[in-house]
Amino acid sequence: MSSELAASPIFVAAAAAGALGALMLFAAMVALARGRLFRFARRTLAGLLLLSLGGLGGALVVGTQGYRALTQEDLAAQLLVRPTGPQRFSATVRFPDGHERTYDLAGDEIYVDAHVLKWKPIANALGLHTSYELDRVAGRYHAIEDERTAARTVYSLGEDHPVDLFALRRRYAFLSPLLDADYGSAAFVPVAQASELELRVSTTGLLIREAK
Repeated sequence: MSSELAASPIFVAAAAAGALGALMLFAAMVALARGRLFRFARRTLAGLLLLSLGGLGGALVVGTQGYRALTQEDLAAQLLVRPTGPQRFSATVRFPDGHERTYDLAGDEIYVDAHVLKWKPIANALGLHTSYELDRVAGRYHAIEDERTAARTVYSLGEDHPVDLFALRRRYAFLSPLLDADYGSAAFVPVAQASELELRVSTTGLLIREAK
């Protein structure tokens, strides 16, 4: 877990709720040992509620790992593309933290898309703000017929998450007051020669530009 997430208000609140929940359950056991059933029931319910809140907060923190906070316009990655044959090219994706990956792609264009988490104001107050994570890189053809019949190449750029907030948001409507999941952010450009490109993400989505 990053230090930024560990210092976020929602992580602190989740840890505090979990700790208080554990203490309440311990107190409930003490009350049960002393035969105070009403106090046992009350403390058990309070402890379970606090643990549930702590678990929810922890799930949100874990689910946002790998995402980067979005400002007006961020450099998401540098793309180094080089044709290697007819409708074939290599693409090196260099991330802002310095690590890079190289892919062999088929097609006329390089295609990249991303996941964007848009948190509602109530979540903003807890320290969660719009963030993004690159999802996949692929080769794209000019002609639709080639898309149907030619070789397809697609690779994942994202990370595995113990908690998939996108899947949870689609499955459970009760999360709608907290966040929206935007699945339609993508960009693609032709690869006709060796080039250095910049993949940028803004509040309106992804875009690819020639590197300056």
